[in-house]
Amino acid sequence: MIKKNILVTGGHGLVGTAIQHISKKYSEYNWIFLKSKECDLNLLNGTDKYFSKIKPYYVIHLAAKVGGLFKNMNQKSEMFECNISINTNVLKCCKKYNVKKVVSCLSTCIFPDKTNYPIDETMLHDGPPHFSNDAYAYAKRMLEVHSRIYREQFDIESICIIPTNVYGENDNYHLIDAHVIPALIHKCYLAKQNDEDFVVCGSGKPLRQFIYSKDLAELMLWSLFEYIGRETIILSPDEKEEVSIGDIATLIAKEFDYISRMRFDVSKPDGQYKKTASNKKLRTYLPYYKFTQIDDGMTKSVKWFIENYNIARK
Repeated sequence: MIKKNILVTGGHGLVGTAIQHISKKYSEYNWIFLKSKECDLNLLNGTDKYFSKIKPYYVIHLAAKVGGLFKNMNQKSEMFECNISINTNVLKCCKKYNVKKVVSCLSTCIFPDKTNYPIDETMLHDGPPHFSNDAYAYAKRMLEVHSRIYREQFDIESICIIPTNVYGENDNYHLIDAHVIPALIHKCYLAKQNDEDFVVCGSGKPLRQFIYSKDLAELMLWSLFEYIGRETIILSPDEKEEVSIGDIATLIAKEFDYISRMRFDVSKPDGQYKKTASNKKLRTYLPYYKFTQIDDGMTKSVKWFIENYNIARK
C-alpha cells in the first residue's frame, strides 16, 4: 500500500521540528518536512514543480518570514511582500494539485491593536493591527482571507489555526530578529558567559500567552485529522496562563542561576501590551487537553539551548 504524502512547509523550524517529533505516532503517512533550500516558496514556478513532484495529500503550511519586534518594525516591506508571495503560491498549488486539506498557521499578533479582551476568532478583521508588526499582520490576514475564499468558491478544506506565542526547542535564537523567549535565552546565556548584566529590553510588563511547541504540534495534527470545523480556530492555553515578559525573563534567569544580574532597560519599547486570546472554541472540542506548564517548558527549552548551542540557529 502506497502511503499518502503529508507536506509540512517550514518543516525544520520551531513548530516543524515539533511536528516531526509528534508525527511518529502517524506512521501510516509519508511525512515530508520541507527545508527552505529545497524549494523557494517565493517563486511560483519552483513551488509548482515541487508540488507536482511530491503530490501531497495533506499540507501543513508553516513557512513564513518571521522575526521579533525590531525586525517587524525595521523590515516592513520585506515582511509583507515575502509572506504574501509564500502564502499565495502555496495555496494556489494546493488548489491545482487537489490537496485534500491544508492547515495554515497564523498568529495572534494579527488581531486588532485596539479591541476588547479576550479576542476570539470573530474579531480578526475588526480593526488595524499594532503598528509595530502591521506589515506581517496584514500579510497573514490575507492568508486567512485567501483560505476562506477557496473554501467558499472551490469547496477546498483550507483552514487556519492561530497559536499564541510559541516557544520550545530548536527555535531561532538571533539576538535581534528572534521572538522574545529565544532571544532572552540567548542573551542570558551570553551575559553569564561574559560576566555581564542580563538586560531585558522594556519594562517587562506586557502580557502574553505562551504555548509549548510540542503542544502546538499535537493540536495542529488534531486540527488536520480530527477538527471537523471549517473556520479558523485559536490554539492557545487558557486565559489564566497569561504571564508577563518580566516573569518569563525571571524564569530564564533562574534556569541559568543568574537572577541577581537581571535588570530592565525601560528606554526600549515594549510593543503591544497584551493580546489575550480566548480558547473557548478549542475547549468545546478538547475540554480536558492539558497544556505544558510554562516553567516545565522553559526548563526543557533552556536545557536544549545549552546542550545544542553550537548548532542552534542564531
